[in-house]
Amino acid sequence: MIKKESRNVARLARHTRVTNKVKGTSECPRLNVFRSNSNIFAQIIDDAKGITLVSASSIDKELKLKNGSNVEAATKVGELLAKRAKKAKITKVTFDRGGYLYHGRVKALAEAARANGLEF
Repeated sequence: MIKKESRNVARLARHTRVTNKVKGTSECPRLNVFRSNSNIFAQIIDDAKGITLVSASSIDKELKLKNGSNVEAATKVGELLAKRAKKAKITKVTFDRGGYLYHGRVKALAEAARANGLEF
């Protein structure tokens, strides 16, 4: 009998493959996206130092979201992340979609971040 591996195991394999090629530096950190069933999280990471520079999520109290798992929430998170990145003087990042398809919530977050000043 053929056993199918879970979606998350396949996603983690894709994520590892992409992360080997996409590295965040001090000049151009990595914007990472994590999508759960109930929320969406994004962080800007400097892989050279191994630290998170800026983060935002649908759990943040300043967003006051009722539902954190839809395209509207992802758009708000992208806007908030871009604003926090501007405060931290980060303008250019490389986008790491975390093994997810560039579609739906991930795409909405990326486009909102682009619209608010992040370059990638």
